[in-house]
Amino acid sequence: MTRVLVVDDEAALSRALSVNLSARGYEVDVAATGEAALNLAAARPPDLVLLDLGLPGIDGIDVIHGLRCWSTVPILVLSARGSAVSKVEALDAGADDYVTKPFGIDELLARVRSALRRAHPSTASPIVVTPDFTIDLVRTTITRHDGEEIRLTRVEWQLVDELVRNPGRLVSQRQLLERIWGPGGGTDTSVLRVHLTHIRKKLEPDSSRPRYFITEPGMGYRFREPDQHLATPEAG
Repeated sequence: MTRVLVVDDEAALSRALSVNLSARGYEVDVAATGEAALNLAAARPPDLVLLDLGLPGIDGIDVIHGLRCWSTVPILVLSARGSAVSKVEALDAGADDYVTKPFGIDELLARVRSALRRAHPSTASPIVVTPDFTIDLVRTTITRHDGEEIRLTRVEWQLVDELVRNPGRLVSQRQLLERIWGPGGGTDTSVLRVHLTHIRKKLEPDSSRPRYFITEPGMGYRFREPDQHLATPEAG
């Protein structure tokens, strides 16, 4: 059974998360402090951690650092700290994703499933099929369902490849700059916006309301998997 560690000092929210996760077959442990979370994680290693940042005692960022000293467990941050600075700090510390409170349970569960799939990737052929196009990561091709091949530039393909290989995960702007242009790849995030605009024009049914390549303002981008039925933000 998949074990989820819920770390939050709001008792009502912890109970609600525990009930919803348990009803879907997850085994749930709950901790109200950072210290308790680290002890529980060591005693009963979880498959995924849902972590609030504003905790009594050591805060969520310290918990992330503590877990990352020995574990690669997916960490999904749940926090009322909605600023881009807080989100980037959590992602840079080692969190895998970030959901701002209040959130819908359906969105959270979709993020949980996505994080668990990344932690235990399928051995199937790396082909991603959407209602609008098919991506073959081995052959480095993208085709519409009528057989027409969609041609991308080298950088556009690298961006698509990086996002698609991390389905549902928020990939920060800094990570994308470093992975595509190398260490010291710069801090000019406008180049990412330009390339993502071109990608959307080539792949999205409506580039002004992206369905697949989603912007998280001030933080980064994510590839939304076809089975994630979440609210569609505006392009950016």
